[in-house]
Amino acid sequence: MAKLSRPRAPAVFRALFPGLAGWLESPWAGPPQFAAAQSFRLEEVARDNRYVIRAELPGLNPEREIEVTVEGRTLTIHAQRRQEDDGPYRSEFRYGSLTRLVRLPVKVDAADVTARYDRGVLEVSVPAREVRPEGIRVAIEKAD
Repeated sequence: MAKLSRPRAPAVFRALFPGLAGWLESPWAGPPQFAAAQSFRLEEVARDNRYVIRAELPGLNPEREIEVTVEGRTLTIHAQRRQEDDGPYRSEFRYGSLTRLVRLPVKVDAADVTARYDRGVLEVSVPAREVRPEGIRVAIEKAD
């Protein structure tokens, strides 16, 4: 049985929207990458005087494809999965960059933050100091 050829999008459309044009012309495997959930799941917990953030990042090389940075009260986890070959005929894998920002309960020194990657889970540990409320409660008067 002969394979049916698929129509190609006009060159202008392909130049403006290369990801969408490629998806439209490929065998359908699901929603386009930019419409799919472009994020990774996080879990935050207080454990042993530490604030721990766990991120599901399976199949990545932590030395080349994951970056963790801390600036003030913001922890940033950046991951990038690159397609290393010409690509299979059909793929449901997601490639590209993903970034999540986590607001920490207190300002921390980046030197105190540790991270480890084990079996697809990145675990970032931040020392938990006493957390003080940022604001002061204001009394509300009843209008007469």
